[in-house]
Amino acid sequence: MPTRDAAFAALVERDPQRKCEAVLAIGGAGDDAPASGFDWQRVPGRPPRPVLVHPRDVPRRSLGSADGRRALLHAVAHIEFNAINLALDAVCRFDGLPPAFYADWLSVARDEARHFRLLRARLQQLGCDYGDVPAHNGLWEAAEKTAHDVLVRMAMVPRVLEARGLDVTPGMMARVREAGDEPTLAILATILDEEVRHVAIGTRWFRHLCASRGLEPVATFRRLLGEHGVRLHPPLNLDARERAGFVPAELS
Repeated sequence: MPTRDAAFAALVERDPQRKCEAVLAIGGAGDDAPASGFDWQRVPGRPPRPVLVHPRDVPRRSLGSADGRRALLHAVAHIEFNAINLALDAVCRFDGLPPAFYADWLSVARDEARHFRLLRARLQQLGCDYGDVPAHNGLWEAAEKTAHDVLVRMAMVPRVLEARGLDVTPGMMARVREAGDEPTLAILATILDEEVRHVAIGTRWFRHLCASRGLEPVATFRRLLGEHGVRLHPPLNLDARERAGFVPAELS
């Protein structure tokens, strides 16, 4: 099966286990053959649970309790599940890009599938499973808002939403460490380390697209932040953001 067809089959798969297996089974380095015949009404593939609610209605509990750690793990697992779909959507939705673009986002999808499986296994160790806790749809809504333009997608998803994960994960890890949950801490450390590369991939392709359109990347990024009503909220993980390709003028 052509690479992008296999990616679309994984994208529309609703069962989380089968989705991860499908992603990890995709061979090849990616191809730039035009996508055709994709039924976008089936996107994204996701299970009937978790129930999707407004962000303010997602449960928040103290990490000092077992319920609190389960709620945290579930929230991060939901982010990673959506991140699988976001990476696959980038592979399938946007035509005419170099083969390296598709290879990069397939590699991200594989990482996100591994992250999700680690988190789900930990949830199950704690007597919970993915789908047991309500979640929100903010990440996929960002995909829908940026589906019209790959440059906007690269700016607003990896360089805003995923980059925010670089900022908040260290504080999350500190609270998990205080709770003495070493297995969860190890998973979060792995995710943080690998997410730097994902944001860097977004940076690389954002700049590639700016260059191809004759746009100055810093000014373009700042303009898009304004157009989408995005403000960067400190504290920022400046070390991780620098490794992911941000420059100071993008962070002020």
